[in-house]
Amino acid sequence: MTAWIRGLALLALLPALTACGDLGYYLQCARGHLGIMAATRPIERVIADPATTETTRERLETVVAMRNFAVSELALPDNDSYRRYADIGSPYVIWNLVAAEEFSLQPYQWCFPIAGCVPYKGFFSENGAQRLANKLRGQSYEVDVYGVEAYSTLNWFADPVLNTFIATPDSRLAGLLFHELAHQLIYIADDTPLNEAFAMTVQNEGVRRWFERQEDADQWQLYVEQQRQGENFRAFLRSIRNELEQLYIRELSAAQMRREKLQIFSHAKETYVALKKAGQFDSRYDAWMSKGLNNARLAGIATYDELRPEFQALLISYDNELPRFYVKVRELTQLPPEQRQAFLRALTAEP
Repeated sequence: MTAWIRGLALLALLPALTACGDLGYYLQCARGHLGIMAATRPIERVIADPATTETTRERLETVVAMRNFAVSELALPDNDSYRRYADIGSPYVIWNLVAAEEFSLQPYQWCFPIAGCVPYKGFFSENGAQRLANKLRGQSYEVDVYGVEAYSTLNWFADPVLNTFIATPDSRLAGLLFHELAHQLIYIADDTPLNEAFAMTVQNEGVRRWFERQEDADQWQLYVEQQRQGENFRAFLRSIRNELEQLYIRELSAAQMRREKLQIFSHAKETYVALKKAGQFDSRYDAWMSKGLNNARLAGIATYDELRPEFQALLISYDNELPRFYVKVRELTQLPPEQRQAFLRALTAEP
């Protein structure tokens, strides 16, 4: 699943959460997180444990190498995150909920301490996510609930390595570690597009360097191909978004708008099949498409891709030197949102 789909939950678990109104939600966050932390052990201890399977041992040794590489070669935080391991007995650690109104692609915003406002809400219990989803459906929202493999506490706690992602291919494992450590390095509340574009830029550069160090050009080319397919699939989804955006600004009755919306979704399914046959992407997205299309499922597409070309251009302007790139991004986070956007947009503007 690509980064924009997995949408790793950003949960800031603070002692003062009771001041934020939804005590029940924060209690489930605290219980879930603390339960996971209680199950963790130092990775070196798990590796040395005779009961550890050879497969798990090898994957954890790879994590250690990637974690050290993140510090020495990518200038990412040298802290306690991803130094401990837990098997939580589940394929997912968090279930995210996204919601949007029937004729809008603006996702419902949930606001939290430190993390600010984000277009999803994370639950340690799938039932909890589904209960809120059903409540929102009753209020005429379209919803999407999906499992994710990892989450970040934005450096408030030492995020662990979990069984939910340890078995993924090296390209994805490295990408996840570098992406989440980038969030720990720089994160600005209430600006999800900036946060995700920055982290994805660091992720891609980090994976490129990792495979270069490993002298594994085949794996790098496989990663590039995966990224190409992901970009093509997201472009396809953005085309659906664009059609819906044009529909939603028209002065139509609700019934007529629903009919045209269904026509857009029906045509999108046909287009998906045609694009797959043309080699734009393979069958890896069939499962995602099989869940059906709605506003909630399309709401986050622009969020995670919006500023990626601009951040890539910024990194190139600093000759791919990550420390200088980080300094500039920190400077940008101090600017008002309008000035940040103007600076970034100018990086890819036509001359």
